[in-house]
Amino acid sequence: MLTNVYDMSGKQVGQIELSDAVFGIEPNAAVVHDVVKNHLANCRQGTQSALTRAEVSGGGRKPWRQKGTGRARQGSTRAPQWTHGGIVFAPKPRDYGYTLNKKTRRLALKSALSAKAAEANIVVIDAIKMEAPKTAEFAKFLNAVGVEGKALVVTAAADENVVKSGRNIPGCEITFANLINVYDVVNAKKLVVDQAALAKIEEVFA
Repeated sequence: MLTNVYDMSGKQVGQIELSDAVFGIEPNAAVVHDVVKNHLANCRQGTQSALTRAEVSGGGRKPWRQKGTGRARQGSTRAPQWTHGGIVFAPKPRDYGYTLNKKTRRLALKSALSAKAAEANIVVIDAIKMEAPKTAEFAKFLNAVGVEGKALVVTAAADENVVKSGRNIPGCEITFANLINVYDVVNAKKLVVDQAALAKIEEVFA
C-alpha cells in the first residue's frame, strides 16, 4: 500500500510503501474491542469505598422491643433500610486490572493500524520537529496536512518541543513509537506519523 509523504508545511515530498504485515491485514474487531476494554479497565483507580452496616457508627441499641408494638421487628437503626444505615454489598477498593496475551495485543494494534490505513486516515510526515515550543505553529502544521478534530501524533522518540507544542491543542495527543497503543489509535480520527516512527513501528510489529 502506497501513501504520500508530506513535510510540515503540507507539501508532498514523496511516497512510501506501508508494510502489509502491519497496515494491510484484515482488521479483527473482536480483538480490538477486548484490548480497548482491557486498557480502560487497567486505567481505573478502583478507589471507591462505602460503609457496610458493620462499619457505620451507632445502631448498637435495639430501637424498640421485639413484640407488642405493632411495628416491624428491628435490631438496629443502621440496617440498610434505614436512613443513615449501611450500604448493602458496599464497594471497596479493588484492582480492576487484568492481562491479555501478547499475541492478542499485537494483533489488535495491527488491526487498528490497518483499519486507519484502509480509511486513508494515516498521514506520514518526513520529520516532525520544532525549534521551540510553539503551539500556534504546531496547530498551523496540523491544518496544513489536513488534520482536524482528534489526532494522534507519533514521533520516533521523546521530543520536548513537540510535546509542549501539541499538548494544549484540543483533541491532539502526542505519543512515541515505543508507547503507541490500541486505545489511542482507535480514539483518534487521524494518525500523524513521523517517517522515522513509522520505520520503528514496522520493525517491531512486522
